[in-house]
Amino acid sequence: MRRSHLLVTAAGLALACSPLAAHAQFAPAGSGGAPSSAVPGPGNASEPTESSPKNQGYFSGPSPYAPQAPGVNAANLPDIDSIDASQVPAMAPQQSANPARGDWVAYGRDDHQTRYSPLSEITPEERRTSSRLPLLITRAATRVREQVNKWAAETTPIKVGDGLYMCSAMNDIIKLDPVTGKQIWRRNVDVKYHSIPYTAACKGVTYFTSSVVPEGQPCHNRLIEGTLDMRLIAVDAETGDFCPNFGHGGQVNLMQGLGESVPGFVSMTAPPPVINGVLVVNHEVLDGQRRWAPSGVIRGYDAESGKFVWAWDVNNPDDHSQPTGNRHYSRGTPNSWATLTGDNEQGLVYVPTGNSAADYYSALRSDAENKVSSAVVAIDVKTGSPRWVFQTAHKDVWDYDIGSQATLMDMPGPDGQTVPALIMPTKRGQTFVLDRRTAKPILPVEERPAPSPGVIPGDPRSPTQPWSVGMPALRVPDLKETDMWGMSPIDQLFCRIKFRRANYVGEFTPPSIDKPWIEYPGYNGGSDWGSMSYDPQSGILIANWNITPMYDQLVTRKKADKLGLMPIDDPNFKPGGGGAEGNGAMDGTPYGIVVTPFWDQYTGMMCNRPPYGMITAIDMKHGQKVLWQHPLGTARANGPWGLPTGLPWEIGTPNNGGSVVTGGGLIFIAAATDNQIRAIDEHTGKVVWSAVLPGGGQANPMTYEANGHQYVAIMAGGHHFMMTPVSDQLVVYALPDAVKQ
Repeated sequence: MRRSHLLVTAAGLALACSPLAAHAQFAPAGSGGAPSSAVPGPGNASEPTESSPKNQGYFSGPSPYAPQAPGVNAANLPDIDSIDASQVPAMAPQQSANPARGDWVAYGRDDHQTRYSPLSEITPEERRTSSRLPLLITRAATRVREQVNKWAAETTPIKVGDGLYMCSAMNDIIKLDPVTGKQIWRRNVDVKYHSIPYTAACKGVTYFTSSVVPEGQPCHNRLIEGTLDMRLIAVDAETGDFCPNFGHGGQVNLMQGLGESVPGFVSMTAPPPVINGVLVVNHEVLDGQRRWAPSGVIRGYDAESGKFVWAWDVNNPDDHSQPTGNRHYSRGTPNSWATLTGDNEQGLVYVPTGNSAADYYSALRSDAENKVSSAVVAIDVKTGSPRWVFQTAHKDVWDYDIGSQATLMDMPGPDGQTVPALIMPTKRGQTFVLDRRTAKPILPVEERPAPSPGVIPGDPRSPTQPWSVGMPALRVPDLKETDMWGMSPIDQLFCRIKFRRANYVGEFTPPSIDKPWIEYPGYNGGSDWGSMSYDPQSGILIANWNITPMYDQLVTRKKADKLGLMPIDDPNFKPGGGGAEGNGAMDGTPYGIVVTPFWDQYTGMMCNRPPYGMITAIDMKHGQKVLWQHPLGTARANGPWGLPTGLPWEIGTPNNGGSVVTGGGLIFIAAATDNQIRAIDEHTGKVVWSAVLPGGGQANPMTYEANGHQYVAIMAGGHHFMMTPVSDQLVVYALPDAVKQ
């Protein structure tokens, strides 16, 4: 095995994924004013509810509720035509399960979304060196330092042939030279700040090869992305020019059929997959706003023309058409914001869902919504109808929406047969392994008794919840008062008192209004959007996960008004106030919600003892055993009052973003709040190399080959929710031999 030095190649590559400086000031979201007290009826697909604001948002001209900026957006795009599903051309997958060895052609690298690359130039035996490539930084920044910080790029580039392709946090599409980092072209798509929902993020773009446009013609190879302002965009992979035969001049209006809304209420942050010629689109709906929020509908579009093919509307399951006129998709239904996984062989797309709008109160949800919330749903891409549903939390009022992308693999079955499997991680730390044809659990799942029905009038909890007993749980045991921790005895006493004052009976502690309840795992617990990586050669599954309880309390509508909680479409709403991952108005229900981390608010330290983040390797070939497990993240950039300690102790920090595993036996991962990227020996768990990033590494890394050498890339864009420094740099690492060329 060749021995050489692992070169820290910090090539900051011309991204401007955030227009903020690398050490921007972080301002907590605030709120103000008084929300409307109107309470709607159940609503339907054709009539707006009483509480829905009228004549506003994307379709009714300038909104009195949120300022409209000039430029191209969904508001001034024409509606898109429909196409019969039978007219969608059948085509071979443009992303094979085995892409070119040195390429990374999809968000999770391949059709199975394994995040595994066979590249093996970099191995655990390589040693560190202080040699560096010069920084190659190009900034195209519009300074918005006066705005509330919402930056969190979360981008994973893809590499196809001679191009490294990615999107900025504000959806500009960029092609880079994979060796030098030189920007080849950049497509500015003119997304405005007011269209940012909770986070300015673009996880990636989709590469698609047309079977209609001849090779060598514009848009034979194209890049497709969904935007924060709800457009579907297609550009030529060679030039960055809009594809003229896709939608209207390369763009599709995704607000069509959603009804009344305002900028920032709905958005796309994940790359849409193409399955057998159908481009499947999901979108996030901002949490905590109102019961009758815009629909979480899932839609299919023809990947060639951009024309509408079908819709899956939860409360109108037999109507797959696109609404016209005053009709719209049913409101408040579960949305899906995670990256979807396509299965060309089965003709399915696997959709991880969240819960219905008004996350912490379920009494107004329909039976149809309750059946598909916080679940993985397999939708037939020719018809738009679900083929099966597997639910991971029943009647979810804990915000246990599934943020992870499903990973596909083959597992041994009875009589030596191979079973096509799907691995679905969850925020609960439960990992479900299913037959992806039928949803039948391959590894055992039990329905276990859940805590008491709860104390909220008219809103009982499910008597049981599903547990994956065939996979190791990515969580620590239920919390105890003796687990409370602090920087001093006074801090520990404060946290013990806080624990005693809350309701807590273990996982699925029901919501309460008389006093707070502790939610563990929290909504950022277990596995989130970083997903898992899987080495099909060794059978090792890699998961990083969080141990971060939350401290929640329902409040009366009067108290919510007093706190200034209001939905984003209220005329008094102020940008940056309320919403996802925090306090919410939940307008249209009897209650608002107050959500904070379970921490000592004076020091900013969690009340439960460390670790707060872990990484685990599971052997999927030999009984799903844990090979190794240890904390992920040091205290170097973390400490009380937000002050970095500089200490190298592996305390395990909260983390967001996933890993990549390689044929060289290495796991590359950033994710933690210590702003480092690590190379970890896949078989032992030993950290063999690390480097400090110029910003937070809250993104999934990737690896590719160019000029015969292996490169590892990570978007060091930072993350406002994780309180890590923001930058606009993609950082690329390689061995010295690659640099000498």
